[in-house]
Amino acid sequence: MNEDKKKAVQALKTCRGQIDGIIKMLEDGRYCVDVSNQIIAAQGLLKKANKHVLTQHMHSCVREALDSGEKDAKVEEVITILNKLIEK
Repeated sequence: MNEDKKKAVQALKTCRGQIDGIIKMLEDGRYCVDVSNQIIAAQGLLKKANKHVLTQHMHSCVREALDSGEKDAKVEEVITILNKLIEK
């Protein structure tokens, strides 16, 4: 597993723990703003993981597609993902 994948997995595992904590906070009736801040932090971890996944994709899958002449499909994939990120 390369470095970007390792970082993505670590961010996702951390986020999973954070989400478990958020659920407990809600069950315990914790202050809504505190819960919201934790949700924002979890979203940040998901964004970080996605950045690592997309970086890995660019360095491997897209590079291979460019080398093999199959670039159009990979470019469209990246455009689709970027559009999803920008629309949010």
